[in-house]
Amino acid sequence: MNEIKCPNCGTAFTIDEAHYDGIVRQVRDDAFERDLKARLELAEREAAAAVALAEARADTTLQSAVANKNLEIAELKAAVDGAAAAKDVAIREGLAQQAATIAELEARLATSALEHRIAVTQALHAVEAERDELISLAKVKDAEHQLRATALRAQYETQIKDRDQSIERLKDLKARLSTKMLGETLEQHCEVAFERVRAGAFQTATFGKDNDSSSGSKGDYIFRDSDADGVEFVSIMFEMKNEADATASKKRNVDFLKELDKDRTEKGCEYAVLVSMLEPESDLYNDGIYDASHLYPKTYVIRPQFFVPMITLVRNAAQASIQLRGELARIQEQNIDITSFENRLLKFKDDVSRNYGLASSHFEEAVKRIDEAIKDLERTKDALLKSGNQMRLATDKVDGITIRALTRGNPTMAAKFAELERGEGKTA
Repeated sequence: MNEIKCPNCGTAFTIDEAHYDGIVRQVRDDAFERDLKARLELAEREAAAAVALAEARADTTLQSAVANKNLEIAELKAAVDGAAAAKDVAIREGLAQQAATIAELEARLATSALEHRIAVTQALHAVEAERDELISLAKVKDAEHQLRATALRAQYETQIKDRDQSIERLKDLKARLSTKMLGETLEQHCEVAFERVRAGAFQTATFGKDNDSSSGSKGDYIFRDSDADGVEFVSIMFEMKNEADATASKKRNVDFLKELDKDRTEKGCEYAVLVSMLEPESDLYNDGIYDASHLYPKTYVIRPQFFVPMITLVRNAAQASIQLRGELARIQEQNIDITSFENRLLKFKDDVSRNYGLASSHFEEAVKRIDEAIKDLERTKDALLKSGNQMRLATDKVDGITIRALTRGNPTMAAKFAELERGEGKTA
């Protein structure tokens, strides 16, 4: 029970707890509403004052801007008017200056025309003088050219005459040489030519007639040469055909190559050479050494003057081949070592390749497992991120919980919390 005294008459009376709480709540609500209404009216008055102040400031700013704009327009108009006046003055001055310039140019043009006529006259005189000089120079050059042409013609005629005389001498020499060849056999000529150079160039060589006719035929001469160890490294079967031979009078050089190749093969010779005076007018044989290897292996046709050069050429080539064969043998020995080394290297490469293959397979398996682990970690990461988001949402919801939110729409709980607040206030 609570005791209450009337403020007007001073009478005291008692009421129960329920009625007391209702009276207190009623008084509290009336005071709150009056306070809220007063605060709302104050807020409305402040807002109206702020709006009025903002409108006043805006009007002031607008008026200032309009005044500035009008001032700028006036200044621009004054500038345009001044520019127009200056333009008119400039145009008048430009026209005056242009007229003066035109007059000056006309005067200069008249003077320039006179100077031009004088210069043209002088240039014509200079051109005529230069033309006369060039004509004189051309006449001199023409005379020099004619003299040079005459000298060259005389020089060429002298050279042609000397050449004709040389041809005549060569023809006479050829006729005398042919006469000498006919006076002695071609075989004797070749023997003499070889003996002249044997001591200096072919000390270890043999050159003699082929006297072995057991196979039914034989060549004329066989040349053989050996190295310092007595190993033969070159051999040539020679056949001589003179144009005076009765058997060769109706045949050509190629008609004797088959038999010559047969003799070369039977006598174990490497090369076959036909020394021939047949077909004396043929440029094919007169130009030098004719290679008939496309018909028979290592077969040649030469004129007698190429007999010794042919032997020298073949022998030197064979000597070079000896050195090459020696080098080849050494290279083959080296190749054996190289082959062995290559085999060992290939075996090493195979072993390394096999080990590399195994390592690659293990590496790929490890990479595969790492990829799977990464995928699992990514799934775990996604789950953790989702959990973090849920926790953040829960935290936001917890932070958003207030007494007002909890008691909204629940008068009983609102009353309880109000009582607690009042009790805390009295205690304080």
